[in-house]
Amino acid sequence: MTHDTPLSPRPLHHLADGRRRLMTAAQLRAHGVSAAETGRQCRPGGPWQQLLPNVVLLHAGPPTSEERLHAVLLYAARERTPAAVSGGPAPASVPRQPGGQQPFAADPEAMITGLAALTLHGFSAAPPLPSLDALDVLVPRLRRLRSTGCARVVRTAALPTAVRVTGLPVAPVARALADAVAGLTDPGVVHRLLTEAVRGGHCEPAAVVRELNRARLLGRPHVVDAVDSLVAEGRALAEEHLYRMVREHALPEPVWNVDLRLPGGPGLGGVDAFWPEQAVALELDTRGAHRRQEDDAARAEQARRREHLERLGITVVRLAPRKLRASPEHQAAVVRTALMAAEDREPAAYVVVLPR
Repeated sequence: MTHDTPLSPRPLHHLADGRRRLMTAAQLRAHGVSAAETGRQCRPGGPWQQLLPNVVLLHAGPPTSEERLHAVLLYAARERTPAAVSGGPAPASVPRQPGGQQPFAADPEAMITGLAALTLHGFSAAPPLPSLDALDVLVPRLRRLRSTGCARVVRTAALPTAVRVTGLPVAPVARALADAVAGLTDPGVVHRLLTEAVRGGHCEPAAVVRELNRARLLGRPHVVDAVDSLVAEGRALAEEHLYRMVREHALPEPVWNVDLRLPGGPGLGGVDAFWPEQAVALELDTRGAHRRQEDDAARAEQARRREHLERLGITVVRLAPRKLRASPEHQAAVVRTALMAAEDREPAAYVVVLPR
C-alpha cells in the first residue's frame, strides 16, 4: 500500500455533508481519499479548493470567516493522528459551531492572535473578520512554518495559555494587543485599541505594557503616546472603582488625592486617600502600568517613603486596581480592618494634609 492509496474506496459526497467543511490532507487520506483524488477535486472549477497547504475546503464557494479561522489553525497545528484533529467527531460536551463546522480540537501550540483575536474578544475598535486579508496565528519560535495565503505566522519564545472564544484557541487580550500593535502604524487605531482594552475591562494596563515591552514596541513614538493615555485611563478607572467602593461599603469618607507633609519639614509624598483621624493612607498600586520599567533606585525610594510613613504611625494600605475591580468587598474589608486597628495603636505623628 502506497502513501496515496485510499484506506477504503468510499464516495466523496459523504465528506461535504454540512458537518465538515474543512479537512487536512491527512484527514482526507484517513477517509479513503488519495492525494491524487484530492488534487483532482481541487482543480479550477472543481467542487473543492485548497485553502492553505494541506488544508482543503470542501466546497467551491468563498470561505466564511469561521472557515478561514479554522483553516489557519489546521495549517498551524502539528500533524496528529486523524482521530485527534478537528475533522474528527466533536466531543459530546462541545456544541457545534455556527455554519456546521466542527469545534476546533485543542492544540496547545497554535492560537489566533493579533487583530483577529481582538475581534473575537469583542473589541469594537478591531476590524471585522471579513476585512482582514490575513489572520495571525501564534506558534512556538522553532516551528517550521511560513506565512502563506490567509495565514500569517507569528512566532514566540514563550507561548501563552490560550483562551477559548467560540470554541477556538485565542491568545489572551494583552498578547493579542501586542501582536496587533506590532503591525500597525496608525496612531489613532493603536490609541483606540489600547483604550478599549482598559475601558472595556478586558485587561489591566500593566499587563498590556508588559507585553508591549516584551515585544520591544515601547520605543515607537505612536505607541509611547498611546501607552501614556492607557496609563491615564487605567488610573482614572481605578480611582472611580475606589470612590465606588468607599460609598457602597459605607466606609468613612477620606480626604482624596492629598500630599502629606511634616509641619515645617519635608514632604512625605502623595496618597490617593487619607483618613486623618485613624492615620490610614491608601495608595493605588499602579506603578506596574508605567510605560518604562522602574529601576532599582526608584523602587527603593518608594519603599523608603512607605517605611517613613509607617514609622510616623501612619498605616499604608496598597490596593491593586485589578483586585479593586474584581473583589471590592474584600478590598473594603482590608481598609475597614486598618481603620479599626487604629484604636489599638499609639497616636500617629501630626502631619499636614495639602491638596495634591
